[in-house]
Amino acid sequence: MSLFDDDFYSSRVSRRKNRWIQEDPKQSKVLRSRSNWSNMRVAVLSSTVSAAAAVLLFGTLFYHGGDSSEREATASSAVTATQTADPYEKTITAAAKVRPMVVSVINEQYGLGSFDGESGEDTEMTDDQLQQAGVGSGVIFDKKDGKALIVTNYHVIAGAERVQVAMIDGTSRVATIVGGDQITDLAVLQIDDKGIGDVAEFGQSSKLRNGEWVMAIGSPLGLDDSLSMGIISKTTRVIPVSLNQDGNYDWEQEFIQVDTSINQGNSGGPLIDLDGHVIGINSMKIADLGVEGVGFAIPIDNAKPIIDSLIKYGVVKRPYLGVYTLDLDQYLAQQALTKPKDSLDVPNSGVDGNAVEPQQGAGEVAEGNSADDVVDGTGIIIPDEVEDGVIVLEAVGPSQEAGLQFNDLIVKLDKTPIGSTMELRKYLYEHKKIGDSIEITYYRDGEKQTAKLQLSEKSKDDE
Repeated sequence: MSLFDDDFYSSRVSRRKNRWIQEDPKQSKVLRSRSNWSNMRVAVLSSTVSAAAAVLLFGTLFYHGGDSSEREATASSAVTATQTADPYEKTITAAAKVRPMVVSVINEQYGLGSFDGESGEDTEMTDDQLQQAGVGSGVIFDKKDGKALIVTNYHVIAGAERVQVAMIDGTSRVATIVGGDQITDLAVLQIDDKGIGDVAEFGQSSKLRNGEWVMAIGSPLGLDDSLSMGIISKTTRVIPVSLNQDGNYDWEQEFIQVDTSINQGNSGGPLIDLDGHVIGINSMKIADLGVEGVGFAIPIDNAKPIIDSLIKYGVVKRPYLGVYTLDLDQYLAQQALTKPKDSLDVPNSGVDGNAVEPQQGAGEVAEGNSADDVVDGTGIIIPDEVEDGVIVLEAVGPSQEAGLQFNDLIVKLDKTPIGSTMELRKYLYEHKKIGDSIEITYYRDGEKQTAKLQLSEKSKDDE
């Protein structure tokens, strides 16, 4: 056996030649019986045939060897192409594309106390001192008229006296709040666009698929310019939220659920796909013992019309009914746990997300009714057939003009049953517009009544 185990370099070729020359013994004998001249001819013929066979064998082997080289070259090209399309390279490219547009959003407020480590006591701040109250994230998505626009979460800038924006290069700028919307948890800021080049590009969240790789960029725990990566756990997840953070769910929000790490400070930052397109605004996570990898982002398709409205009007215009309410089931639960005089001593949510204290007289029995006709002497008469509804704590604007009063129990809007503040708000915002008329069915002192009114736009005086 030779060094290379193939026919071209092997000694088997010569053995084949010998076998070919001697393959017909009878003919050999005839040739040998001729003259010496004939033997010479045999030798010449034998050499010629052997040479031809060698040439033929060499050509065949060379042809196959060429194919092998071509296959190796093709395989090498395929490997190179695969390396070029490496998905991990796409994450680097996508992150590099968006990172310069991601900013830290700093909420500053007056009069925040600080802790004195030496004395172990809280110290008071003077009214003219601003302190950092929280840090979130944002992304620059547009430039116009010398200004750059940033989208972030409403809760990131809520209550701010001043908003600072920290850029990726370490510089800071004071931002102006263009507008904010508590219900969708979105806000738009504005800064000078000096030195700002490209802006982030919005994608289409409607085209996302479960299992698709995404990245979150922001300032988790104040660590700016941080990246985290994961997959989309579910493209559409509807989560009940408490607008006032009082534990009472009064709205439902549609989110993208991801297992990407989202922590405090990531709020308001972009969720991007591997093409570097913003497909969501990181909003919140479930923070509980034993819970990991459950984060939520506002789909960019849902955010776009809100952002446009905030830029144009500074607010999101919605129909305004003018009632502040308490869910009937929550009221009954309070009655079961508290004394009558304390039953309504907690803030309650209004349709517009404001906290409202109940009016005086909530614990009094309505005139003309016995104590047996009311619930724990609070003055609310609940008929046996009524199991769900919302109690009016205060009526203002259109509802006040239509005659609604404290302790009225709303059970329907038009022909739609209403069992909670969330259902009331969703019906208004999803099925009605400013200027539309609406019929309210409610109970007062146990008697069913109706009122019709025209929905208006919320004015500054109503806020």
